Amino acid sequence: MVTDQDMAMLSAAVGRAARSRAEGNHPFGAILADGDGRVLMDAGNTVPVAGDCTGHAETNLARAASQAYDRKTLSACTLYSSAEPCVMCSGAIYWSGIGRVVYALSEASLKHLTGDDPENPTLDLPCREVFARGQRQVSVDGPVDVPGAAAVHEGFWHPQDH
Repeated sequence: MVTDQDMAMLSAAVGRAARSRAEGNHPFGAILADGDGRVLMDAGNTVPVAGDCTGHAETNLARAASQAYDRKTLSACTLYSSAEPCVMCSGAIYWSGIGRVVYALSEASLKHLTGDDPENPTLDLPCREVFARGQRQVSVDGPVDVPGAAAVHEGFWHPQDH
């Protein structure tokens, strides 16, 4: 169940996505909050600027979080994302120990926005399916309709299938 606090955090993740775009990166953002709703850290996409194909917002956040916090702390945390975590990001979230994911845009909605733009070759595999294969549970809520979540992508991608 998505709460008002979740909505505020998702809005912050969309804001972080806008900042990523303004910094010359892909428009994705992620926020990590503890069980009391305090923001612990945020991350944006760094693929174009850093030249690192693994520099997705959620992977960047999971990497930083696993270095800063122990697994017990992370198990009580929620990662909020402007879009559904891809397969790679879902793996990073899983192995970091983060206990919950809440996202705005679905992978299918993102694929519709990006088309076949070579900058975002989408893997059509929902994060729930990735997490379901693991040995520990990761709670997932999404997609959630968040104002601006799709708009941050407008004019960024060059879809060839529209």
